[in-house]
Amino acid sequence: MCDRLAWADACRPAERLRRGGSASHLAPVSQADIANRYGLYLDFLQRNGLLKSGMGAAALVTPGNVHNFMTELQTRVRSVTVWNSVYKLRRAAELLAPALDFSWLAEIEKDIALVMEPSSKLDRLVLAERLVKAGLTLVTEALEFARDDLACARGVRNGLMVALLALRPIRLKKFAAFELGSTFREVHGRWWIALPSITTKSRRPDEHAAPAFLTPAILVYLRKARPFLLGSAPPTNALWISSTTRRQLTAKNLGTLISRLTLETVGVDVSPHLFRTAAASTSATYGGDTPHLASALLQHTDPRVTEEHYNRATSMSAAQEFAALIQAYRVEPK
Repeated sequence: MCDRLAWADACRPAERLRRGGSASHLAPVSQADIANRYGLYLDFLQRNGLLKSGMGAAALVTPGNVHNFMTELQTRVRSVTVWNSVYKLRRAAELLAPALDFSWLAEIEKDIALVMEPSSKLDRLVLAERLVKAGLTLVTEALEFARDDLACARGVRNGLMVALLALRPIRLKKFAAFELGSTFREVHGRWWIALPSITTKSRRPDEHAAPAFLTPAILVYLRKARPFLLGSAPPTNALWISSTTRRQLTAKNLGTLISRLTLETVGVDVSPHLFRTAAASTSATYGGDTPHLASALLQHTDPRVTEEHYNRATSMSAAQEFAALIQAYRVEPK
């Protein structure tokens, strides 16, 4: 209860002439992630008889408790997850008890970072132009060879999702939540992704036009496939419609679908998060004349990945350059 009240105060938004709580600067998704990780720590303490009523982070986040927590984690998760759990635990403790010094926990965090072994992504690395080609091929095959209208509608939707995500590798929850007229809308004949600052991790608005070569696929989905998938279900502004529930695809189901589609089309299970890796790798491979293209495209703000001189370039221009780069390598040479 003590920590619950402290966390509510930490997340309290700023008001006129009144500063917000210590966590108010974080995006809601980050606040939820840190709270969830701290909850896992509390669950560990409760299961081991270490959680006492009325105790807060100041008394609960101790070297002994953290050592035992890490020991349990190391028996069932990879070293990267252990590091991430300790990092989020430190963030939570500092936000809940800002007057205390948790530098000792930061030192533990650094020690884990020195020895952790991330799982390799090399066997799942696919450059973005292959994903775009795979998506557009799915659309073409659905229109020409689908056995019925349902298969056609699903194929068009699936192909557009893969191609659009490859070109604009947005985090899964926001991609799944696209809505017509707001976060996905038409402006003077071009389709735009428009994410308000409150929904982005960087707290900056994220607005980009989908490349022109994607417009035919977008239109056939919106005019034919999406209405068929929606059927007689109540109207909705959700962009991605499930073929089974006729409602908005959940982030979980959309993520599973993307992984299956990429495995079937390019032979590699590329999760939605790995689409961001694909964008970064493609930028590094083909965009040598545009340094830090990936940082701007993915809206990184950490100074370790975004140099000061490149901060002047907008993410909008980065998206346009990335789309042009993909188009150049997507077209077969004559």
